[in-house]
Amino acid sequence: MRTHVLQVSIADAKRTLTKLINRVENGEVVRITRRDRPVAVLVSESQYERLGVHAAGDCWQAMKAWRDKATVAWPDLSDEAVDGWRDRAPGRGFAWPE
Repeated sequence: MRTHVLQVSIADAKRTLTKLINRVENGEVVRITRRDRPVAVLVSESQYERLGVHAAGDCWQAMKAWRDKATVAWPDLSDEAVDGWRDRAPGRGFAWPE
């Protein structure tokens, strides 16, 4: 199911905030723009909860949480094994053009 996205300017959002909140509570998403460029999104509390943004903390914590929930058999790799994947050949030569 695709959620309807309403696009409004900051000025319109300031003027009609109560109506926009009612629309968001009914399942719509409001994209707020400045000079036709998206700058913010207004979503319902339930949609925000599903995103899990507030619980993730940061990208690393979110990745660790995802890995903990994933049903993948992660290989047991030593630091030495992973380090062995590096290409130790010297890189190609480079000089800035004059």
